[in-house]
Amino acid sequence: MARRERRRGRSRGRAGAVLAGQTVVVLGGSAGIGLETARQVRAAGGEVVLVARDAERLERAAEEVRPLGTAAFDAQDTASLERFFRDLPGPVDHVLVTAGSPSYTPLAEMDLAEAGHDFGRRVATTLAVARAGREKVRAGGTLLFVGGTGGRRPAVGMSVTAAVTAALPALTANLALEIAPVRVNLIAAGFVDTPLSASLLGDRLEARREELRQSLPIRRVVGPADVAALALHIMANDALTGAVYDIDGGQQLLPG
Repeated sequence: MARRERRRGRSRGRAGAVLAGQTVVVLGGSAGIGLETARQVRAAGGEVVLVARDAERLERAAEEVRPLGTAAFDAQDTASLERFFRDLPGPVDHVLVTAGSPSYTPLAEMDLAEAGHDFGRRVATTLAVARAGREKVRAGGTLLFVGGTGGRRPAVGMSVTAAVTAALPALTANLALEIAPVRVNLIAAGFVDTPLSASLLGDRLEARREELRQSLPIRRVVGPADVAALALHIMANDALTGAVYDIDGGQQLLPG
């Protein structure tokens, strides 16, 4: 893991110092929800360790948030993941996992081996973080996973994503018991305006944004800052464990 010196005297902004003296590992920390959470952790007085697959993008993120350390590897490679946790020099307070992307493939076009791999890899990553994290996360700290709400509504092409969506709350509840007093929670997000969303939607992105602005009860699009603020709340409130926290601007309330 690349080492960096701590930067002191950083402005803590409106968030205050709710995470002062705490360290957060962010898996998927080079962009989107992960990077924004790292920003907010630093603003709240905490330190971060950033992990991402893309070394170049990770370096750019590190220049901004000045983490304690960085590591470039695929977090869904469980051997690398467990080695990373084993090599951490000391305990950490929280782990946020945003790594991974949804699978939208109709059954007729599906490679069954790949589909099984996608589902199994997501479950295995969750279990690997829990198994490795229980030895590195302090009592009362949290493992915080980010999933989605879209798979709750049946649709063509959503079979694998729906299976993952159903599995993650069950994993969260069981792991919260098994690795207590480390806490385990799940954020289930709807559409979030991130680089991943942009890559999935391509030239349909702006139309989707406008559709959500008009239809969501909150009359705006959910962004990474919204999810990051929820993540920090869950980290700071040590009464929370084994639960799923939806954040979708009311998207699930809409018909169809």
